[in-house]
Amino acid sequence: MNKPGPIIIEMFYTLTCPNCRIMKRMLQEVLPGFGDKFKLETTLANLPVGMVRTMKLGIYAVPTLLIDDKIVYREVPLKQDLINKLKTY
Repeated sequence: MNKPGPIIIEMFYTLTCPNCRIMKRMLQEVLPGFGDKFKLETTLANLPVGMVRTMKLGIYAVPTLLIDDKIVYREVPLKQDLINKLKTY
């Protein structure tokens, strides 16, 4: 039986966004507790590639967090809310 790959978590951010730094730090604290179940990818929303993706996905604010290509948070969640959400996967 093939072991499926990790679930992709994608965070859209900008360099000047203070809430983006908070969310990134929170993810770096929380994700090691899930082993290799998740893989974090970050997308800079104001680069050309990031802008195209944000337009296609309807993202108008950062930080925005996608899990498995679905928008889950459009703001910084409470740490426990994030943990509870990740446990559902």
